Amino acid sequence: MAVTDSAPDGQLHALVRADLCVGCGTCVAACPEHGAIALLGKLAVVDRGHCLGHGDCAEACPVGAIALSTGAAVHRVEVPDLGPDFQTNIPGLYVVGELGGRGLIKNAINEGKLAIESIAEALPPGGARTDGSENTLDVVIVGSGPAGLSAALEAHRLGLSYEILEQGSLADTVRKYPRHKLLFAEPLSVPLYGDLWIADGSKENLLQIWETIVANTGLHLRTGRRVEQIVRSGDVYRISATGHECHARRIVLALGRRGTPRRLGVSGEELSKLVYDVAEMEDFRGHRVLVVGGGDSAIETALGLGNQPDTEVHLSYRGTDFARAKERNRFKLEAAVEAGRIHLLLQSHVREVRSDVVVLEVAGDSMILPNDDVIVRIGGDAPYTFLQQLGIRIVQKDVPLAPDAAQAG
Repeated sequence: MAVTDSAPDGQLHALVRADLCVGCGTCVAACPEHGAIALLGKLAVVDRGHCLGHGDCAEACPVGAIALSTGAAVHRVEVPDLGPDFQTNIPGLYVVGELGGRGLIKNAINEGKLAIESIAEALPPGGARTDGSENTLDVVIVGSGPAGLSAALEAHRLGLSYEILEQGSLADTVRKYPRHKLLFAEPLSVPLYGDLWIADGSKENLLQIWETIVANTGLHLRTGRRVEQIVRSGDVYRISATGHECHARRIVLALGRRGTPRRLGVSGEELSKLVYDVAEMEDFRGHRVLVVGGGDSAIETALGLGNQPDTEVHLSYRGTDFARAKERNRFKLEAAVEAGRIHLLLQSHVREVRSDVVVLEVAGDSMILPNDDVIVRIGGDAPYTFLQQLGIRIVQKDVPLAPDAAQAG
């Protein structure tokens, strides 16, 4: 969340979730109190001393990032129940990084390193192993974001046998960060790299650093490997992923919180122009964008994009109406369509994605739509469902607003 000066308890005020805000500015335009909410860089920030709790900003927000509250600036989250070494209630299963409830890069990197240090104490590198075969890995790391890469680098440095399984590409989590600037109040200590200070640095710069580290160290990274099943047998886990199976004594889950998106299953889906989340609304300014989906997330994405100057937005949905969406979203969509900011393609299906066009079937007819970007919002599999299937206990806790909350990825 992001707020500034505190207001008296009991006074209704707005709270902005920094992890959801995409910096589109619709809340600022909707607020009747000048100066109560403003964009600080690419993040909406509330001045609680001026906010009167009208709620217009919350109604206007296309991504549901604003809520009204009379209490303290806290965010109730569901998180895995973790021990001090980030081990879950299931022995040998660890959760680090964003999935554990703390999204700052520096926290994620530290947690990945600390989890591996704990594993190394139980499995001294080079020591005799009584569980599994000679092909059983010491640790499998699921996810190649900051937490996963840090864990892998520490395992590599200590001499543990390991591999990283990543369902997408390297550091997919970092690629989706919503703001260009990553502000760190202190240096990062990255295994095999030393202290890394990125003050006012971009995510592109951070990605370049990760890619360089991976290339120079030869980390055992397997991309395009979505973990589908984890089965425990004694003290060894069998991990089944896309086209791959392995066994490990320990598992570090370094997943994002957003889950695994559902795919379209069409030709061209591997193109970089097709994404499953909106990292930065402003990035699509002046583009020809197709949003696919019929739920609230698809509508909210289209609405936010429709507010960007010179952006041509089409919304493709296989149904005939948006009955399952929130009423306020349906009203906003109707207004945006009438204003010409969004073009509806009902009863439509994407058949193929090409570099400069999208091929659709609309009400039985073929249509070729000139296009720069495709954003797919058709749901996904939540990571907490996966955790609960493994037997990991999920608890609720209130996370207080930290002074550096606006720095969160």
